[in-house]
Amino acid sequence: MHGAGLLRDGSGRVSAACGCDEPDTLIVEEAEEGRERPWWRDSGVMVPVFSGVAFGTGLVLEWAGAEIPALVAFWIGLLLGASTFTPGAIRKLLKGKLGIGLLMTISAIGAVILGYVGEAAALAFLYSIAEALEDKAMDRARGGLRALLKLVPETATIRRDGASVEVAAKDLAVGQLMLVRPGERIATDGIVRTGRSSLDTSAITGESIPVEVEPGDAVSAGAINTAGALEVETTAAGTDNSLTTIVELVEQAQTEKGDRARLADRIARPLVPGVLILAALVALIGSLLGDPGLWITRALVVLVAASPCALAISVPLTVVAAIGSASRLGVIIKSGAVFERFGVIRHVAVDKTGTLTRNEPAVTAVLTADGVDEAQALAWAASLEQHSTHPLAAAITAASPGAPAALDVTEQAGHGIEGTLDGAQVTVGSPRWLDAGTLKDQVAGLEEQGMTVVIVHRDGLPVAAIGVRDELRPEVPEVVRTLATQGVGATMLTGDNARTARALAAQAGIEDVRAELRPEDKAAAISELGRHGSVAMIGDGINDAPALAASDIGIAMGATGSDAAIESADVAFTGHDLRLLPRAFAHARRGRHIMNQNIILSLMIIVVLLPLALFGVLGLAAVVLVHEIAEVIVILNGLRAARTSRATADL
Repeated sequence: MHGAGLLRDGSGRVSAACGCDEPDTLIVEEAEEGRERPWWRDSGVMVPVFSGVAFGTGLVLEWAGAEIPALVAFWIGLLLGASTFTPGAIRKLLKGKLGIGLLMTISAIGAVILGYVGEAAALAFLYSIAEALEDKAMDRARGGLRALLKLVPETATIRRDGASVEVAAKDLAVGQLMLVRPGERIATDGIVRTGRSSLDTSAITGESIPVEVEPGDAVSAGAINTAGALEVETTAAGTDNSLTTIVELVEQAQTEKGDRARLADRIARPLVPGVLILAALVALIGSLLGDPGLWITRALVVLVAASPCALAISVPLTVVAAIGSASRLGVIIKSGAVFERFGVIRHVAVDKTGTLTRNEPAVTAVLTADGVDEAQALAWAASLEQHSTHPLAAAITAASPGAPAALDVTEQAGHGIEGTLDGAQVTVGSPRWLDAGTLKDQVAGLEEQGMTVVIVHRDGLPVAAIGVRDELRPEVPEVVRTLATQGVGATMLTGDNARTARALAAQAGIEDVRAELRPEDKAAAISELGRHGSVAMIGDGINDAPALAASDIGIAMGATGSDAAIESADVAFTGHDLRLLPRAFAHARRGRHIMNQNIILSLMIIVVLLPLALFGVLGLAAVVLVHEIAEVIVILNGLRAARTSRATADL
């Protein structure tokens, strides 16, 4: 992504409300220029407004008996309104494509030929204002993306030659030392080098609890420093950080249509030539059997009545609105097709480490032999483990941070570590390597609880056993219960041993556990689960990438996690709170219900208006009015998908 705030802005013309133009690439501009223009300065809105003013003026003049001025006003309204869709319709026709705009153009021309300039002006005005309303709706749906970009400050302060220098945030480079004062936003990703503070990351991750940071901790662009000053070494450029990655994912989502959008297109595609043929037959057969003027007029009315305007806009608008609001929940959805599949998921497979658990192993139990206290045993183990890089070593060292360093330390990979402390030989290692002695039965009990146990020997005698476990995230049981109430089943997939997996699954409330899996085994498990219905996979590591790609919906935990996981996934959570999962499912299902409503309503409009127009019950002006009012209703209904306040409700 080039530029700190590149985004697609809707101030230019978007695909016409009823497909009179191909979906154009939305205007790309810098974030600081990305504000939505006021409607009175937007030509896309003002041209239809002036068209409506001219049409209304014509009606008033016609009622007052000023026929010539009224006709002039109608023509002005017609030309202004038609200018918003006729050029696009002609361009498509030259490419051999038939669009809804072409139907409207033909209808307007026919109405003028028959002397219905006022009706033609009404058609052009109502059609153009509906398009303008859709464009503004698209702008509103993209508000969440603009809000994300506003999280990046325009400037940042860096240390240069011992002095503080203010630079543009977009000019930040990797390796610079950035000063972040209390109350300031962090301009790009980095690692804290000096200072301690708490960060408000709620706007990025949706997590309300401030995050405590100290030297060595990673921080993300857009977070607010709430306490002490920090010096942060940048790990990403100002134009390519975690926040711009999120924005890029949202942009990608806004440019893709989902399967239901393609369904709407498939319905509209044969409908356009079908309507043209039907109108031609009505005009031809009616002219042969009756008054040509009457039947040509009815043919024009049929042409307008059967135009699938609402159908063409109903699904894309809903998808864009829903995806934009999902980003405000902390759920980044890569495409419209993904959003639509999200609404039919009935099973979710979950990785254990880093997804169900914190991915931070910690000492959870200490067993000791007679005459040895827990603190002493931990200190002996930590004296050796501080020389090791093993994840379990870090947990033991953290549990006894003041332990003195042992001497003559040697490590045997896969077994353990040994050294000399206060003249005694101390050894720490796996129960498979070191005898647990009288602690054997208790060690087995710890392992049944899902802990990894290390044995501590002093001068060849077992003196302690230390249980280490990656603890379950506290919200997991609640999430599993909520998913069950939504009709979504859960399966744990993990490469860990079966005993540990079963213990954690029991705490989480997950009955289906598949352990000791390699990455390819996880993908095979997803394929098996997929035979019984749509399945989503949620994970955060490189080893989850094959399963994420194999699932109907792949969900990556943390938009700044493993690149392989994010690239393989369809959805990324900006935070690590699993409560986002049922909220995302509820949001997607609600959006899908709204799409279904719009499709049904759009088809009903055509089914009802067509016979009324064919048999002369409704004239051209009435059909235009009913059709465009219905189109506005569809737009407003689609905009409901942008609301997130009810996303957590059970549907």
